[in-house]
Amino acid sequence: MSGYFKRQIQLWGEQTQESLKEKSILILGCGGLGCSLAYALATSGIGRIYLVDFDTISLDNIHRQLAFEVQDEGKYKCEVLAQKMQKRTPQGVEISSFTCNFEEFCKKNLHVDLMLDASDNLHVRAQMDKHSKKTKTPWIYGSVEEYRGQVCFFDKADFSKTFKVQDIESKGQIAPMVMFMASFEANLALKYLTNQEVAKDKLFYLSFDGEFKTHSFYM
Repeated sequence: MSGYFKRQIQLWGEQTQESLKEKSILILGCGGLGCSLAYALATSGIGRIYLVDFDTISLDNIHRQLAFEVQDEGKYKCEVLAQKMQKRTPQGVEISSFTCNFEEFCKKNLHVDLMLDASDNLHVRAQMDKHSKKTKTPWIYGSVEEYRGQVCFFDKADFSKTFKVQDIESKGQIAPMVMFMASFEANLALKYLTNQEVAKDKLFYLSFDGEFKTHSFYM
């Protein structure tokens, strides 16, 4: 399948592309961020991708969850996403869906090299960070709120000391902003999985309120 990955091989070579077959990732949440992450990563050649989400597709989600169609309403997000992504991937890429929460998934003791957050829940992110420290598995945090987004590759920094873990009210979102931040997460993921330099424990904040602004700082 070297033809399928031609442009990636031009970027990082045959050996690095081949190494992705041995990698495994978890995408936690199959909504807006999760759909875009799956589109960006499922076709990269990563050998095993685990999709975790216990929620079903609703009509008011579809505008920003680009893998779903109106006729998918009521179906489990992770199952539909896995089916559609598997059709786009080359032979040798395994995509599995789990209709459960993060805690239940962890009990399965499946190895992953990297966890990607698309959960839209601070409490779940705190759980991910705790599991990350316990298993020495890094994770990437991502969030979108109105015209703003945040991304961070968590390694040693403590999520609960950086953010106030609480229930928050959902705010409006547009598909381009969700896709933008998911692309940021996916780029960090591929840089890490291909053994390239990644800024760890550095929070990136992007805003399209008025003019485009970016801020970043180490935690």
